[in-house]
Amino acid sequence: MITMTDLAAGQLRNLLQQKDQLDHGLRIFVQGGGCAGLQYGMALEVQERKDDAVIEVHGLRLFVDPFSAQYLEGACIDFQDDLRGTGFRVDNPNATVTCACGISFRIEGGTEMAETCA
Repeated sequence: MITMTDLAAGQLRNLLQQKDQLDHGLRIFVQGGGCAGLQYGMALEVQERKDDAVIEVHGLRLFVDPFSAQYLEGACIDFQDDLRGTGFRVDNPNATVTCACGISFRIEGGTEMAETCA
């Protein structure tokens, strides 16, 4: 399951209000790329897609596709506003290697790296 901090939920709620998209949810996904092999992405969407997991947190909806769900189990969405930048960030306990940017990661098991794409 994915969780979200109070701060991140408040920021997402404000964003949805500013864009007049209160009926939307936040899609969180993992795709191949970045300097560590996998990277996070986020987008606002009005409804889930076929096979998505829909997670309700703080009265908000998070959409996660099956491929991404395997990498995001136990992750927490937070919001940062510091010298490194402002925006949502993923605290992922499954990531064994992360890039300094915080967007790119890798999950290693034994001697093999996790596959980036099916």
